[in-house]
Amino acid sequence: MDARIVDRLRCPVCAEPLAEAAAGTARALRCPRRHSFDVARQGYVNLLAGRAPHAGDTAEMVAARADFLAAGHYDLISSALAAAAADAADRVRAARPEAYPLVVDAGAGTGRHLAAVLAALPDAVGLALDVSKPALRRAARAHPHAAAALADTWQRLPLADADAAVLLNVFAPRNGAEFHRVLAPAGTLLVVTPAADHLTELVGALGLLRVDPDKADRVADSLGGHFIEVAAAEHRRELALTGPEVATLVGMGPSAWHTDPAGLATRIAALPEPVRVTVAVRLTVWHPAPR
Repeated sequence: MDARIVDRLRCPVCAEPLAEAAAGTARALRCPRRHSFDVARQGYVNLLAGRAPHAGDTAEMVAARADFLAAGHYDLISSALAAAAADAADRVRAARPEAYPLVVDAGAGTGRHLAAVLAALPDAVGLALDVSKPALRRAARAHPHAAAALADTWQRLPLADADAAVLLNVFAPRNGAEFHRVLAPAGTLLVVTPAADHLTELVGALGLLRVDPDKADRVADSLGGHFIEVAAAEHRRELALTGPEVATLVGMGPSAWHTDPAGLATRIAALPEPVRVTVAVRLTVWHPAPR
Protein backbone atom coordinates (compact mmCIF):
# COMPACT_ATOMS: atom_id res chain seq x y z
CA MET A 1 0.00 0.00 0.00
CA ASP A 2 1.05 3.58 -0.61
CA ALA A 3 3.13 4.68 2.41
CA ARG A 4 1.58 8.15 2.23
CA ILE A 5 -1.79 6.55 2.96
CA VAL A 6 -0.59 4.02 5.52
CA ASP A 7 0.89 6.91 7.52
CA ARG A 8 -2.62 8.35 7.91
CA LEU A 9 -4.21 5.11 9.13
CA ARG A 10 -4.84 4.24 12.77
CA CYS A 11 -5.45 0.93 14.51
CA PRO A 12 -9.20 0.35 14.96
CA VAL A 13 -8.54 -1.30 18.33
CA CYS A 14 -6.19 1.16 20.09
CA ALA A 15 -5.96 4.13 17.66
CA GLU A 16 -2.15 3.84 17.43
CA PRO A 17 -0.41 4.44 14.07
CA LEU A 18 -0.16 1.53 11.64
CA ALA A 19 2.82 0.42 9.58
CA GLU A 20 3.50 -2.35 7.09
CA ALA A 21 4.74 -5.58 8.65
CA ALA A 22 5.30 -9.14 7.49
CA ALA A 23 2.80 -11.73 8.70
CA GLY A 24 4.06 -15.04 7.41
CA THR A 25 3.77 -14.92 3.64
CA ALA A 26 0.90 -12.40 3.71
CA ARG A 27 1.17 -8.64 3.88
CA ALA A 28 -0.24 -6.94 6.95
CA LEU A 29 -0.45 -3.66 8.82
CA ARG A 30 0.52 -3.64 12.47
CA CYS A 31 0.44 -1.10 15.30
CA PRO A 32 3.00 -0.70 18.13
CA ARG A 33 0.75 -2.79 20.38
CA ARG A 34 1.03 -5.60 17.81
CA HIS A 35 -2.57 -5.56 16.65
CA SER A 36 -2.28 -6.94 13.11
CA PHE A 37 -4.54 -6.51 10.07
CA ASP A 38 -4.13 -8.53 6.89
CA VAL A 39 -3.93 -6.97 3.46
CA ALA A 40 -5.96 -9.15 1.08
CA ARG A 41 -4.34 -10.32 -2.14
CA GLN A 42 -6.80 -8.03 -3.98
CA GLY A 43 -5.15 -5.06 -2.27
CA TYR A 44 -7.54 -3.90 0.46
CA VAL A 45 -6.88 -4.12 4.22
CA ASN A 46 -9.42 -5.32 6.78
CA LEU A 47 -9.57 -2.62 9.48
CA LEU A 48 -12.68 -3.77 11.29
CA ALA A 49 -12.56 -3.99 15.06
CA GLY A 50 -14.78 -7.06 15.33
CA ARG A 51 -17.49 -8.11 12.91
CA ALA A 52 -19.36 -5.80 10.59
CA PRO A 53 -23.11 -5.63 11.25
CA HIS A 54 -23.74 -6.59 7.61
CA ALA A 55 -21.79 -7.64 4.53
CA GLY A 56 -22.77 -4.67 2.37
CA ASP A 57 -23.44 -4.89 -1.35
CA THR A 58 -23.25 -8.31 -2.94
CA ALA A 59 -20.89 -9.27 -5.76
CA GLU A 60 -23.82 -9.09 -8.20
CA MET A 61 -24.77 -5.57 -7.06
CA VAL A 62 -21.17 -4.39 -7.28
CA ALA A 63 -20.76 -5.85 -10.77
CA ALA A 64 -23.95 -4.12 -11.89
CA ARG A 65 -22.72 -0.82 -10.45
CA ALA A 66 -19.34 -1.17 -12.12
CA ASP A 67 -20.97 -1.78 -15.50
CA PHE A 68 -23.44 1.09 -15.16
CA LEU A 69 -20.84 3.60 -13.96
CA ALA A 70 -18.36 2.52 -16.64
CA ALA A 71 -20.92 3.50 -19.25
CA GLY A 72 -20.70 7.09 -17.94
CA HIS A 73 -24.31 7.37 -16.81
CA TYR A 74 -23.38 8.89 -13.44
CA ASP A 75 -20.39 10.90 -14.59
CA LEU A 76 -22.25 14.09 -13.66
CA ILE A 77 -21.79 13.04 -10.01
CA SER A 78 -18.08 12.39 -10.43
CA SER A 79 -17.60 15.71 -12.23
CA ALA A 80 -19.47 17.68 -9.59
CA LEU A 81 -17.46 16.04 -6.81
CA ALA A 82 -14.16 16.65 -8.58
CA ALA A 83 -14.92 20.35 -9.03
CA ALA A 84 -16.02 20.79 -5.42
CA ALA A 85 -13.07 18.78 -4.10
CA ALA A 86 -10.57 20.95 -5.99
CA ASP A 87 -11.84 24.01 -4.14
CA ALA A 88 -11.88 22.08 -0.86
CA ALA A 89 -8.30 20.87 -1.22
CA ASP A 90 -7.12 24.42 -1.78
CA ARG A 91 -8.44 25.32 1.68
CA VAL A 92 -6.36 22.60 3.31
CA ARG A 93 -3.24 23.31 1.24
CA ALA A 94 -3.29 26.90 2.48
CA ALA A 95 -3.41 25.68 6.09
CA ARG A 96 -1.06 22.67 5.72
CA PRO A 97 1.18 23.11 2.66
CA GLU A 98 3.52 20.35 3.83
CA ALA A 99 0.95 17.54 3.75
CA TYR A 100 -0.46 15.47 0.90
CA PRO A 101 -4.23 16.19 0.81
CA LEU A 102 -6.07 13.05 1.92
CA VAL A 103 -9.42 12.33 0.27
CA VAL A 104 -11.58 9.77 2.09
CA ASP A 105 -14.66 8.18 0.50
CA ALA A 106 -16.95 6.77 3.19
CA GLY A 107 -19.10 4.16 1.47
CA ALA A 108 -16.94 4.23 -1.63
CA GLY A 109 -18.38 1.25 -3.52
CA THR A 110 -16.21 0.58 -6.55
CA GLY A 111 -14.17 3.75 -6.00
CA ARG A 112 -15.11 5.38 -9.31
CA HIS A 113 -16.07 8.73 -7.76
CA LEU A 114 -12.93 8.75 -5.60
CA ALA A 115 -10.83 8.05 -8.70
CA ALA A 116 -12.39 11.01 -10.51
CA VAL A 117 -11.58 13.30 -7.59
CA LEU A 118 -7.98 12.05 -7.42
CA ALA A 119 -7.61 12.59 -11.15
CA ALA A 120 -8.46 16.25 -10.51
CA LEU A 121 -6.05 16.45 -7.54
CA PRO A 122 -2.71 15.05 -8.73
CA ASP A 123 -0.98 15.79 -5.40
CA ALA A 124 -3.65 14.03 -3.30
CA VAL A 125 -3.98 10.48 -2.03
CA GLY A 126 -7.26 8.67 -1.41
CA LEU A 127 -8.78 6.06 0.85
CA ALA A 128 -11.92 4.09 -0.03
CA LEU A 129 -13.89 2.78 2.97
CA ASP A 130 -16.67 0.22 2.62
CA VAL A 131 -18.04 -2.93 4.29
CA SER A 132 -18.49 -4.78 1.00
CA LYS A 133 -15.53 -6.97 0.10
CA PRO A 134 -16.59 -7.26 -3.57
CA ALA A 135 -16.66 -3.45 -3.75
CA LEU A 136 -13.27 -3.09 -2.08
CA ARG A 137 -11.65 -5.50 -4.53
CA ARG A 138 -12.49 -2.99 -7.24
CA ALA A 139 -11.84 0.14 -5.17
CA ALA A 140 -8.31 -1.01 -4.36
CA ARG A 141 -7.53 -0.79 -8.09
CA ALA A 142 -9.56 2.33 -8.85
CA HIS A 143 -6.61 4.77 -8.93
CA PRO A 144 -2.82 4.53 -8.48
CA HIS A 145 -2.95 6.97 -5.55
CA ALA A 146 -5.83 5.22 -3.75
CA ALA A 147 -6.02 2.48 -1.15
CA ALA A 148 -9.04 0.63 0.21
CA ALA A 149 -10.02 -0.59 3.66
CA LEU A 150 -12.83 -2.66 5.09
CA ALA A 151 -14.40 -0.39 7.70
CA ASP A 152 -17.84 0.27 9.17
CA THR A 153 -18.97 3.89 8.98
CA TRP A 154 -20.85 3.48 12.27
CA GLN A 155 -17.72 2.49 14.15
CA ARG A 156 -14.64 4.61 14.84
CA LEU A 157 -13.00 5.26 11.48
CA PRO A 158 -9.40 3.96 11.18
CA LEU A 159 -7.96 7.42 10.63
CA ALA A 160 -6.00 10.03 12.54
CA ASP A 161 -7.77 12.99 14.08
CA ALA A 162 -8.22 16.14 11.97
CA ASP A 163 -6.20 14.76 9.04
CA ALA A 164 -8.49 14.37 6.01
CA ALA A 165 -8.78 17.26 3.57
CA VAL A 166 -11.94 16.05 1.82
CA LEU A 167 -14.50 13.46 2.80
CA LEU A 168 -16.89 12.10 0.16
CA ASN A 169 -20.25 10.57 1.06
CA VAL A 170 -22.26 9.41 -1.96
CA PHE A 171 -25.57 7.61 -1.36
CA ALA A 172 -24.10 6.25 1.87
CA PRO A 173 -24.68 6.42 5.64
CA ARG A 174 -23.35 9.46 7.50
CA ASN A 175 -21.66 9.42 10.89
CA GLY A 176 -21.50 13.10 11.76
CA ALA A 177 -19.35 12.74 14.87
CA GLU A 178 -16.71 10.56 13.19
CA PHE A 179 -16.66 12.61 10.01
CA HIS A 180 -16.01 15.68 12.15
CA ARG A 181 -13.24 13.94 14.09
CA VAL A 182 -11.23 12.88 11.03
CA LEU A 183 -11.64 16.05 8.95
CA ALA A 184 -9.08 18.81 9.27
CA PRO A 185 -10.47 22.10 10.60
CA ALA A 186 -10.15 23.49 7.07
CA GLY A 187 -11.51 20.28 5.52
CA THR A 188 -14.72 19.77 3.59
CA LEU A 189 -17.45 17.15 3.60
CA LEU A 190 -19.19 16.55 0.25
CA VAL A 191 -22.53 14.72 0.51
CA VAL A 192 -24.48 13.43 -2.50
CA THR A 193 -28.08 12.34 -2.00
CA PRO A 194 -30.92 11.61 -4.46
CA ALA A 195 -33.23 14.51 -5.29
CA ALA A 196 -36.98 14.04 -5.10
CA ASP A 197 -37.34 13.09 -8.78
CA HIS A 198 -34.29 10.84 -9.01
CA LEU A 199 -35.19 7.86 -11.25
CA THR A 200 -38.82 8.95 -10.93
CA GLU A 201 -39.86 7.33 -14.23
CA LEU A 202 -38.88 3.91 -12.89
CA VAL A 203 -40.28 4.14 -9.36
CA GLY A 204 -43.92 3.56 -10.25
CA ALA A 205 -43.32 1.47 -13.35
CA LEU A 206 -41.03 -1.01 -11.61
CA GLY A 207 -42.11 -0.73 -8.01
CA LEU A 208 -38.79 0.69 -6.81
CA LEU A 209 -38.08 2.32 -3.46
CA ARG A 210 -39.12 5.96 -3.38
CA VAL A 211 -36.83 8.79 -2.34
CA ASP A 212 -37.58 9.87 1.21
CA PRO A 213 -39.36 13.26 0.92
CA ASP A 214 -37.60 14.35 4.12
CA LYS A 215 -34.15 13.35 2.84
CA ALA A 216 -32.63 16.83 3.11
CA ASP A 217 -33.86 17.22 6.68
CA ARG A 218 -32.48 13.80 7.62
CA VAL A 219 -29.07 14.69 6.20
CA ALA A 220 -29.06 17.94 8.17
CA ASP A 221 -30.09 16.10 11.35
CA SER A 222 -27.31 13.53 10.95
CA LEU A 223 -24.69 16.26 10.61
CA GLY A 224 -26.18 18.91 12.89
CA GLY A 225 -23.89 20.15 15.62
CA HIS A 226 -20.86 18.79 13.79
CA PHE A 227 -21.00 20.60 10.44
CA ILE A 228 -22.18 23.83 8.86
CA GLU A 229 -23.74 23.68 5.39
CA VAL A 230 -22.06 26.23 3.13
CA ALA A 231 -23.44 25.36 -0.33
CA ALA A 232 -25.96 23.14 -2.11
CA ALA A 233 -26.73 22.45 -5.75
CA GLU A 234 -28.76 19.99 -7.79
CA HIS A 235 -27.28 18.17 -10.76
CA ARG A 236 -29.48 16.40 -13.27
CA ARG A 237 -29.58 14.82 -16.70
CA GLU A 238 -31.89 12.60 -18.70
CA LEU A 239 -30.68 9.15 -19.69
CA ALA A 240 -31.88 7.10 -22.64
CA LEU A 241 -31.44 3.49 -21.54
CA THR A 242 -31.97 0.07 -23.03
CA GLY A 243 -33.88 -2.60 -21.16
CA PRO A 244 -30.69 -4.37 -20.02
CA GLU A 245 -29.28 -1.05 -18.80
CA VAL A 246 -32.42 -0.47 -16.74
CA ALA A 247 -32.00 -3.92 -15.20
CA THR A 248 -28.38 -3.07 -14.37
CA LEU A 249 -29.44 0.24 -12.81
CA VAL A 250 -32.00 -1.45 -10.58
CA GLY A 251 -29.61 -4.26 -9.73
CA MET A 252 -26.91 -1.93 -8.41
CA GLY A 253 -29.04 -0.03 -5.90
CA PRO A 254 -31.10 -0.63 -2.74
CA SER A 255 -34.12 -1.76 -4.72
CA ALA A 256 -32.14 -4.88 -5.64
CA TRP A 257 -32.88 -6.15 -2.12
CA HIS A 258 -36.63 -5.57 -2.47
CA THR A 259 -37.67 -6.64 -5.98
CA ASP A 260 -38.65 -10.01 -7.37
CA PRO A 261 -36.26 -10.78 -10.29
CA ALA A 262 -38.87 -12.51 -12.44
CA GLY A 263 -41.48 -9.81 -11.92
CA LEU A 264 -38.92 -7.09 -12.50
CA ALA A 265 -37.82 -8.60 -15.81
CA THR A 266 -41.44 -8.70 -17.00
CA ARG A 267 -41.99 -5.05 -16.09
CA ILE A 268 -38.77 -3.93 -17.76
CA ALA A 269 -39.67 -5.82 -20.94
CA ALA A 270 -42.93 -3.84 -21.09
CA LEU A 271 -41.16 -0.46 -21.08
CA PRO A 272 -40.81 1.31 -24.45
CA GLU A 273 -37.19 1.77 -25.54
CA PRO A 274 -35.26 3.89 -25.14
CA VAL A 275 -36.32 4.23 -21.52
CA ARG A 276 -36.14 7.88 -20.48
CA VAL A 277 -34.83 8.18 -16.92
CA THR A 278 -34.06 11.28 -14.87
CA VAL A 279 -30.86 11.32 -12.83
CA ALA A 280 -31.22 14.03 -10.18
CA VAL A 281 -28.92 14.40 -7.20
CA ARG A 282 -28.22 17.02 -4.57
CA LEU A 283 -24.63 17.89 -3.66
CA THR A 284 -24.20 19.66 -0.34
CA VAL A 285 -20.94 21.14 0.90
CA TRP A 286 -20.22 21.17 4.64
CA HIS A 287 -17.44 22.62 6.76
CA PRO A 288 -16.64 21.26 10.23
CA ALA A 289 -18.12 23.23 13.09
CA PRO A 290 -15.46 24.79 15.35
CA ARG A 291 -14.00 22.28 17.77
